Amino acid sequence: MERQVSPSTQNQALNALVFLYRHVVMRPLGDITKSVRAKPKQSLPVVLDREEVVSLLSQFTGVDRLIGSLLYGSGLRILECLRLRVKDIDFNYACLHIRDGKGRKDRVVTLAPQLIDALSLQVHLVRQQHASDLANGYGQVYMPDALSRKYKTGSKSLAWQYLFPSRNVSADPRSGEIRRHHQYQSTFQKVFRKAVLNSAILKHATPHTLRHSFATHALENGVDIRTIQQQLGHASLETTEIYTHVLKRGGLAVRSPLEDIFPKLTDDS
Repeated sequence: MERQVSPSTQNQALNALVFLYRHVVMRPLGDITKSVRAKPKQSLPVVLDREEVVSLLSQFTGVDRLIGSLLYGSGLRILECLRLRVKDIDFNYACLHIRDGKGRKDRVVTLAPQLIDALSLQVHLVRQQHASDLANGYGQVYMPDALSRKYKTGSKSLAWQYLFPSRNVSADPRSGEIRRHHQYQSTFQKVFRKAVLNSAILKHATPHTLRHSFATHALENGVDIRTIQQQLGHASLETTEIYTHVLKRGGLAVRSPLEDIFPKLTDDS
């Protein structure tokens, strides 16, 4: 508190002390932790308007533009996007299957028709790279839980390959096998920060801002809030309702009293 750190940092320090006294000193702190735990700060999400989204996405090229477009067009979290497999795209029904999202939940999200050609090209590039990996003795990909035992050849099939694979193969720290993982999260984050600077956006935007913008703009378009809740994968409707507060925060929601006196103010001056 003296150093004015954030509530999350304060609670992290408190949790470390609780662990120390409970498992090392063997003298649990008890109920005192409830009175000193910092209350998390409730912040409204940063949202870009439509012109800012266009300006931002125009800074991307190639795969980076496709990733950014999916984050905004389908309301995805960055890791949900990077963990997409080839089999998760349904071109006929124009949707994406999100597997094992936050809270280990699956869901289906909308896919903008404008991205189908770009996604088809990306699948073609993954197919070529996968064929090259197989020819070089690689071609395996990580499969969750016990699926690698259930589907013996699944790790080498095209369907299970990541839609946005990394440039290089690497040793899986869990098994030591040489595999091609998905693109690192930090790789796109670096490109995103550069795009924000080049587009002269002054808001504190991150890749997650595109997800917030998707939800806000969908509400503006009249989409039902429960539908947006399902699209975003929120467990509680209260989490989704924060975007209604973003809409009511300014703009045409409240008429400023300065509008009543401003003409007189300018006449007097």
